[in-house]
Amino acid sequence: MKIIILLIIAYLLGSIPSGVWIGKLFYQKDIRQFGSGNTGTTNTFRVLGKTAGTIVLLMDILKGTFATLLPTLFHVNNINPLWFGVCAILGHTFPIFAGFKGGKAVATSAGMLLGYSPIFFLYSATIFVVSLFVTSMVSLTSMIAAVLITLSTVILPEIWPQVLPEHNWLLTLIACGLTIFIFYRHRDNITRIKNGTESHIPFGLNRDKKD
Repeated sequence: MKIIILLIIAYLLGSIPSGVWIGKLFYQKDIRQFGSGNTGTTNTFRVLGKTAGTIVLLMDILKGTFATLLPTLFHVNNINPLWFGVCAILGHTFPIFAGFKGGKAVATSAGMLLGYSPIFFLYSATIFVVSLFVTSMVSLTSMIAAVLITLSTVILPEIWPQVLPEHNWLLTLIACGLTIFIFYRHRDNITRIKNGTESHIPFGLNRDKKD
């Protein structure tokens, strides 16, 4: 029963629609009605600006982190903490507090990694930042990073155990599922990338491209 309650709490944590609440509370805007209509970090940056976007990014990451740490905080040892991170991701993507229409799971997935392994989180964040500098597109970066991080869960224990000391096949399975899901949620972005109309951030190797 304790595990079930904590899994529900993890889902509810993930369900906190950070972008929607920040927009309505401080900017009198519902970000779902602007930009891409998405509730996540990228659209928050686009609609509300850097300050709001940074706050929402941190909140979305910490949702996944805190959820993954719930079994440690409440001394539950007979279940993999990644399951709690998955519940937070499901909450972020299908939030009960926002009509089950949420974000694309990238930031909260990163938060799950932070709660599971801070060193692997830093490794994954480096992949994301480097990819973002090269592509200048958050959408493409998210998909590239998801693939590389998934491969890393298999390869790193063999070649760089200091970052990921052992194989955790649940981590690999979750990473595979998230990668497929991230590609699915970015299907409109993929179309825009093919058409050359996807938004670019104002730095990186492709900074000459128009937003």
